[in-house]
Amino acid sequence: MGFGPSALRGFSVSGAGGRVEYRLARNAVVKEFHKGRLSRLDICDAHPELLRAARNVGVPLAEQCPICEETSVVHVTYVFGPRLPAHGRCAASSQELAKLCKRADEVTCYVVEVCPGCGWNHLARMYPAGGRHRAPAAGRAPLGGAMGQHGRSGRSR
Repeated sequence: MGFGPSALRGFSVSGAGGRVEYRLARNAVVKEFHKGRLSRLDICDAHPELLRAARNVGVPLAEQCPICEETSVVHVTYVFGPRLPAHGRCAASSQELAKLCKRADEVTCYVVEVCPGCGWNHLARMYPAGGRHRAPAAGRAPLGGAMGQHGRSGRSR
């Protein structure tokens, strides 16, 4: 499942800043797999670089893979925007993600759910950051900033 138009089916947009959740689309794919309409070859197709990022810098979740049911899934965040590589920047730490989200230029963050075991992957959410979406200055209360975007429920921590 890529970042194309088919990934947009079953999405929801929050009212604050254009955040898009892909949980409904994810659940539909999982349901089709369990009904036998999709095979592992169809959905466990993570790119080798995505698997490497998942194993080395992924944020572990307390949730088993919905496909192999053997390995915990992780979230990997990619950031795209001006003056970043065309293939985006994989945020290797929460500090790096915070720095990217504080940029003057607006960036878009894509959080991908990945199973390092079987290669299942699905876009979990995308959200704008940086620019007008920057986190407030120190000492002011955050407005649901980008650092809380990794959590299982999608709510800020």
